[in-house]
Amino acid sequence: MSFFLSPLLLRLAVGLVLSIAIGGAGYRRGALTGGGVLGAVVTGTMVIGLGGWVWAALLIAFFVSSSVLSFYRAHEKEELAEKFAKGHRRDLAQTLANGGITAVLAILSQVWPNDIWFFAAVGAMAAVNADTWATELGVLSLRKPRLITSGRIVDVGTSGGVTWLGEAASLGGALFIGLLGGVGSLIAGRDGAWSAALVGAATLGGMVGSAGDSVLGATLQAIYWCDVCQKETESQMHRCGTPTYQIRGSHWLDNDMVNAIASAAGALTAAIAGYGLT
Repeated sequence: MSFFLSPLLLRLAVGLVLSIAIGGAGYRRGALTGGGVLGAVVTGTMVIGLGGWVWAALLIAFFVSSSVLSFYRAHEKEELAEKFAKGHRRDLAQTLANGGITAVLAILSQVWPNDIWFFAAVGAMAAVNADTWATELGVLSLRKPRLITSGRIVDVGTSGGVTWLGEAASLGGALFIGLLGGVGSLIAGRDGAWSAALVGAATLGGMVGSAGDSVLGATLQAIYWCDVCQKETESQMHRCGTPTYQIRGSHWLDNDMVNAIASAAGALTAAIAGYGLT
């Protein structure tokens, strides 16, 4: 077969086209910035082109569900925007943090074909989906969150703060991706036991990754203070336009890095859980 008709190149071309279409739709809907479109195209091309249709379904399900939830009751979340480093429009760093690990796993699946990469990919996507659902729905809880490390009551939107609503949403987000991966595996020809094990491994990976995100947010993530507004924020420049100063955490560990670590933790957990089946 000629170079131009290589199945791999054709899949990458399809991945590129689909990623551009999805990224463009996200930009028009206000879910992505220009940089976010670039990140979506890069990660999407790798995941869709190298991983296959089930991998593609997981990535699309995460993007669609997280985008929908980010706009859900958005007016009630506006006052919390000052605490977060970024708004609901995902930029380049955010898209790479959420999909970068899965893109790397898709590449590895071609270099060294093994089922372990799929387990890891579903775990990675379950982790970022669980964390996103927990954030978008948890902030709507009627009860104030408690810091995951100490149980101390904190303001809504505080890094590391958790609620029962947020934890339920986290479980739902992880299970959603796990079930999607399991159904996709059944359609692809895997038996029921293998697919069920995938669902369990992915859900576990998602919960571990989401919990790890909260722990890092409460301990090592860089948090800043705005003297003008007298409020904490994840950003070095507050929404009011005032430069902030760091009050805790490590300056190199921002929210995007925390998300990437959570994704990696979800991937590792799911891979370990499914090791005996690969």
